[in-house]
Amino acid sequence: MKRRMLGTFGVLLAGAALLAGCGKSSSSNSGAKDAKKFPEATATATAKKGGSITIAEESDTPVKGVFLNELTDGQYDTDFMQFGNEALFATDDQYKINNKGAATFKMDRKAKTVTIEVKKGVKWSDGKQVTAKDVEYSYEIIANKASQSSRYTSSLADIVGLAEYHDGKSKKISGIEMPDGENGRKVVLHFKEMKPGMTQSGNGFFWESAAPYHYLKDVPFSKLQSSDKVRKNPLFFGPYKLSKLVRGQSATWVRNPYYYRGKAKLDKITISVISPNSASQSIKSKKFDMINVVNSQWKEVKGTKGYNFVAQIPLSYSYMGFKVGKWDKKTGSVKMNKNSKMSNRYLRQAMGYAMNVDEVTQHYTQGLSFRVKTLVPEGFGDFYDKSVKGFPLNIKKANALLDKAGYKKKKGETYRRDPNGKKLTIHLAAMSGTTNQEAIVQNYIQQWKKIGLHVTLTTGRLIEFNSFYDKVQNDDPSVDVFMAAWSLASEPTQDDLYGPKAPYNFTRFATSENTKLLKEMGSEKAFNHSYRVQKFHEWQQYMQKEAFVIPMTNKYSITAVNSKLVNYSTKPSKAATLWYETGFKK
Repeated sequence: MKRRMLGTFGVLLAGAALLAGCGKSSSSNSGAKDAKKFPEATATATAKKGGSITIAEESDTPVKGVFLNELTDGQYDTDFMQFGNEALFATDDQYKINNKGAATFKMDRKAKTVTIEVKKGVKWSDGKQVTAKDVEYSYEIIANKASQSSRYTSSLADIVGLAEYHDGKSKKISGIEMPDGENGRKVVLHFKEMKPGMTQSGNGFFWESAAPYHYLKDVPFSKLQSSDKVRKNPLFFGPYKLSKLVRGQSATWVRNPYYYRGKAKLDKITISVISPNSASQSIKSKKFDMINVVNSQWKEVKGTKGYNFVAQIPLSYSYMGFKVGKWDKKTGSVKMNKNSKMSNRYLRQAMGYAMNVDEVTQHYTQGLSFRVKTLVPEGFGDFYDKSVKGFPLNIKKANALLDKAGYKKKKGETYRRDPNGKKLTIHLAAMSGTTNQEAIVQNYIQQWKKIGLHVTLTTGRLIEFNSFYDKVQNDDPSVDVFMAAWSLASEPTQDDLYGPKAPYNFTRFATSENTKLLKEMGSEKAFNHSYRVQKFHEWQQYMQKEAFVIPMTNKYSITAVNSKLVNYSTKPSKAATLWYETGFKK
């Protein structure tokens, strides 16, 4: 039941514990073979009205609880609010926007506009119609510096007037037109340049959500994130509304009586945080109606009766990033430091080649997790460059790269020094997760020791999810290298992760070549598909060479669903109606 909203709301910070769990040693590929057999959905059937379900959210940290798309960053918040948090648009299975959702969408390339019209009867859970102003207000929240949203990006700044509003030069966003006024339902967005991918959900060039202006307008932008209206009593226009919240731990949802499609099937949905370590026990004791399988626990739960298993490979990956600069708040852009500790590309490549990722995934997950070779997942079809090899284990190559770059050992020393002859200690930030997360990270530290690199953990231990991202986002000087993960948007544009003005560009690298390739990937010329594919491939090859970010793993995501439930699906085309239709079989 996780990661259902990705196509709609763009990138999300995810836990890096993609391999974690209390795994038994195994080198078979049996898990992957099982997962391939599972469907993407449960049976489709008439569901009866009524009944309650419980859902597990696996996390070793409390949920932050920022229930507003414009201000939240994390996967856990998104999971907690998914039952009411419907997007403006529905899509087909290739994430192409259609008009079957809460709003219709029309693009005019010549006029450089996108027209969004909210359907009549689409109401917030307090009964108020969703208006044009609610659509515009989302952009105001994102672009107003006081709200401190990390959603403001150079991609969105392609909307006319958004940058001027962001910089405080204008009180209105000139490129957002409301032909029928604020209380109408139509919004026309004016762009400086039209981009390929604009017809796909998750493209990052316009926002796919609305925020309740009538409800939040009295809250200053600077107070929104901490406001009770966002933290405790949020409004949504999806099938359910929040009825009870235990801060950081659980949320109970009941039907939204004003939902535009009609009455949702279930009476009540409760989602609760559980430790990933107890996931297998919870499945065996049938404690929850829906629960994600921790991949390294697959052997323990695979035969459990009373559940249907559904599986997919999500658009996500874990990665290792190297800090090579800082975020400049004044300019709202990346400031690269060519003299930073991790600025040598041979050092970065060597760390990648020293990692035994294939061995680790086989050992802990029977192939349910697997090494990825590039930063563009295979799920993106021909944009994925299969010729890129990534960083398979190659100690000989790693040593040769360090020698070439002048990282030498003094006689009798275990560790290499930097090219200036100074002692070198690399501080790695990694997230806590389940029981063998520590073992996996320590394994990599030992691998780096084999090539003479002294790597130690930032803070001396694994770091809890929220504190980890706090350090990484704020360029804490105690972090040289970090292991994190992305849940991706459903359109492959890379600007919001790796662009020079992207707050999510956590490594803080910005080269003229990278900026040029990103621009070409999203240019007018790139409306020609083969040109765009070629630029995507060039970018992946460039990222392989520079290794600012080293892709590590993706995984099969398996969910155990109570066998009495029907109409639950992981298909993109079902995202808009998922919680409206899921229910118990008649």
